[in-house]
Amino acid sequence: MAFAPSPIPSRTQYVLEAIKHSILTGGLTPGQPLVEAELAAGFGVSKTPVREALKTLAGTGLVVMSQFKGVTVRTVDAAMAHEVYDVRMLLEPEALRRSLARHASLEAAREALVRADEAADRAERSLANREFHRALYLPCGNPLLARMLDEVRDQAALVSTVAWAAVPSWEREAAEHREILRLALAGDADGAARALHDHIASFVQRAFPEETTHDQH
Repeated sequence: MAFAPSPIPSRTQYVLEAIKHSILTGGLTPGQPLVEAELAAGFGVSKTPVREALKTLAGTGLVVMSQFKGVTVRTVDAAMAHEVYDVRMLLEPEALRRSLARHASLEAAREALVRADEAADRAERSLANREFHRALYLPCGNPLLARMLDEVRDQAALVSTVAWAAVPSWEREAAEHREILRLALAGDADGAARALHDHIASFVQRAFPEETTHDQH
């Protein structure tokens, strides 16, 4: 057969990346409906790649599919933010410890910090920050652990996008990133892991204070 299967996946990938970029830069806002026909017309494609892209985005937690509401951009609230960041607090510091125990190169993390400092806009800075964190956990030696952290990256980026729109705090986060890298390069695995944990915890607590009304005694 002369038919090549590549055009549909490439269109799907194009639509997927475009929608994801719009969500992570605030072009598409939490709760906003994503109508297949409108998106297809906007991208100049059929509904099929749009439908496939939305399914993938639902799998990564960026959009929500509902029988009644259709597809919408995931809404970020304190509960969602703490759920995602709790996973990061549990897994990322341990992954960093393991990366350092294996004497992994941290050059990619250093380069990501430079890109974050030189970023022209919030989207570029967010991407560089994600690359920094990934460069710390990716060489941990456990592909499943790295994959689990990869799976929450987009949701974490959505949380930070919403938080930065309300309170731009990336200068503080950049300083914390530099301190984490300094400790890691110095071989202080416990110090670097602790700084990473505190960095993740302080961001989500500052941006999304937990509701305490039903915890009061």
